[in-house]
Amino acid sequence: MKGAQRDMRQTAEQGKWNVRVWALAGPIMISNLSTPLLGAVDTAVVGHLPDPAYIGGVAVGAIIFNFLYWGFGFLRMGTTGFTAQAYGAGEADELCATLARPLILAVILGALLIALQMPIGWLALRLFEASDQVEALAESYYRIRIWSAPAALANYAMLGWLLGIRRAGAVLILQVALNGTNIVLDLVFVLGLGWGVEGVALASLLAEVGALCIGLAMVARVLKKTGGAWNWARIGERRRVAALFRANADILVRTLCLLSAFAYFTARGARMGDVILAGNAILIQLHSFMAYGLDGFAHAAEVLAGNALGARSRRAFRQAVKVSTAWAGGTSLLFTSLFLALGGPIIDLFTDLAEVRAAARDYLPWLVVSPLISVWSFQLDGIFIGTTRTASMRNAMLLSLAVFLLACWLLIPAFHNHGLWLSLTIFMAARAITLGFYYPALERVVGAEPAAATPS
Repeated sequence: MKGAQRDMRQTAEQGKWNVRVWALAGPIMISNLSTPLLGAVDTAVVGHLPDPAYIGGVAVGAIIFNFLYWGFGFLRMGTTGFTAQAYGAGEADELCATLARPLILAVILGALLIALQMPIGWLALRLFEASDQVEALAESYYRIRIWSAPAALANYAMLGWLLGIRRAGAVLILQVALNGTNIVLDLVFVLGLGWGVEGVALASLLAEVGALCIGLAMVARVLKKTGGAWNWARIGERRRVAALFRANADILVRTLCLLSAFAYFTARGARMGDVILAGNAILIQLHSFMAYGLDGFAHAAEVLAGNALGARSRRAFRQAVKVSTAWAGGTSLLFTSLFLALGGPIIDLFTDLAEVRAAARDYLPWLVVSPLISVWSFQLDGIFIGTTRTASMRNAMLLSLAVFLLACWLLIPAFHNHGLWLSLTIFMAARAITLGFYYPALERVVGAEPAAATPS
């Protein structure tokens, strides 16, 4: 009888954890998928123009802003981790502070990017050995979109904070508003008005500014409900600011390594010609759909693991990891099945150019296997971000990048673009293996018993 009651309690608890994971992962998956959908629309609207150079120009321009903006992705990731821990510990005043610190930093960094736009743009474009036409189109894209920097970085900070306090619905609304506006403006500016690459860039600029206005209104409304006071002494407290900067520095190094790998991937593809560059760009867009979708479970692990650390509950931590990872693994199988069954027809939606379609189909098998290999690194990233164990993330990514570059050096001369894709696959596996090495030590630091109730 006792055994049956215990089984019933375990089943009920498992059900609660499934609900917790999906309450976060579901809205985040939908909001995340709107981001690669935007990238897909960016690619598709120029993919129907009469030259593959337009696809390449947008691809190169987007990579530059992946560096500039996601290089400061710590404004989202670090904010979520510290906010989730404050939420788990029930510290209302600290919740206000965990929003104020990254917002102030975002405005300063955004203004700095605008001030330094000329040298940054010159250096960024020199790193790509693309054709003259692709480089000229990428430069036009850059000169317009750079003005969105303060808004884009502030949006990262607000998204991280809303996620840390489990407002996944608000995250969904903000992301869909941002990317939905961008998509509509893409269609109007490029297909309707014929503004080409410049229209794609202007659409992104206006969408970021609009999202900033919506995000500020959301945050103001949430703060009225959560309580807490704007304590400027707490916001500027040396110990907490130092912890934020240490974590942000680690995440910056980690993110730059990740972006360097994908930028190097694009640059090596560019050396192989405009057709290979365009085909790879389409497959990378599909890879982004997969990554952003699976990141829903990584974000759930991020928030729940951070809450568990704040509450000092090892049991809650283990459940968060177990349940979110089980769902992520199952979803990776769905992505693999989708790419296997429909990858070719999906590629055809991106472009009318026969040579680009053929190139993308040649390398599609690498995309088919990617979800099964990549999912583990996504999950571990979320766990380490939520617990702000950023030094381990930094070290693991540095090693993984070295492995990727070595693989490229060995494999590309022998296997051409297949070698490039194999190197990327090895990179994703290395990320999981290196973070997995640090995981046992992470679990040991979480308290064996909760010091406070974990928020439900």
